[in-house]
Amino acid sequence: MLYRGRRLRKSAALREMVRETKLLPEDLVMPYFVLETERSNVRHPVASMPGQFQLSPDALEETVGAAVDAGLRSCILFGIPEKKDPVGSMAYAENGIVQQAIRRLKKCFPLLHVITDVCLCEYTSHGHCGLVSPEGEIHNDSSLRLLADTAVSHAGAGADMIAPSDMMDGRVGALRAALDEKGFASVPIMSYAVKYASAYYGPFREAAGSAPQFGDRKSYQMDPANRREALREARADAEEGADILMVKPAGPYLDIIRGVSETFDLPVAAYQVSGEYSMIMSAASHGWIDRDAVMLESLISVKRAGAGIILSYFTQEILQRGILS
Repeated sequence: MLYRGRRLRKSAALREMVRETKLLPEDLVMPYFVLETERSNVRHPVASMPGQFQLSPDALEETVGAAVDAGLRSCILFGIPEKKDPVGSMAYAENGIVQQAIRRLKKCFPLLHVITDVCLCEYTSHGHCGLVSPEGEIHNDSSLRLLADTAVSHAGAGADMIAPSDMMDGRVGALRAALDEKGFASVPIMSYAVKYASAYYGPFREAAGSAPQFGDRKSYQMDPANRREALREARADAEEGADILMVKPAGPYLDIIRGVSETFDLPVAAYQVSGEYSMIMSAASHGWIDRDAVMLESLISVKRAGAGIILSYFTQEILQRGILS
């Protein structure tokens, strides 16, 4: 018998009825860059990420408020401090910029799920994700205490979830132990379990001011050529107590998302990173692609691969324009 697949494609209503993968508002998380400044209503455009901004705390509140009104459920915060030092002390300072932003957002929007990125790269003068030894090595074990201090300070400020992105070995276990000890056993960890040393991060480093001042991050982030290693990394984080496993970047690593989702019984997240966003925006600005169609297709592909949670810079626009409704 001839297979007539077109029978189920003949109308929009029928195509929607049999659609296997559906993108929902609750799948999406919006990243925000919050800037430490004494000035009000600061919105510094990120040149390489059209439509994205470095926001002062009051501007963040206004921006997030508009997104919440449009249906935003969750966001993730990245801090840009006024001052940096070799040990990234503003990452774990009680009144650091992320800690200020958490308190502000939770007071204004108590139902908003606030996630915080835990790393040192935005706060260190050298731009690396851990402490640097006198020989220039990124030191793993001594960095864990500072990452744990950062996680505890975020939880103390009211963060709903902690997301370590540093890729130091053993950091999930260190964070879990510190959070539990300080009375934050109910705060989950969404681990950047599989984070590649990707060329797609360039625009983010402009936005967050986090480019390394020497060398690169290949000694602690993953080699893009490796697949089996991704499962080892995810397994280590799961065994250390991660509640959610994240793959970053998303689009170039759909096979990795699929592998992680099929191997582990934990929720899987994926980060559609700055380079993915900027390429779509750039191509669309030249009229080479249909921006909305490619935006949605890129996100559907990530969910189809197995990610139930997607961090994307398109989130706020999608919600405000009602694209999913």
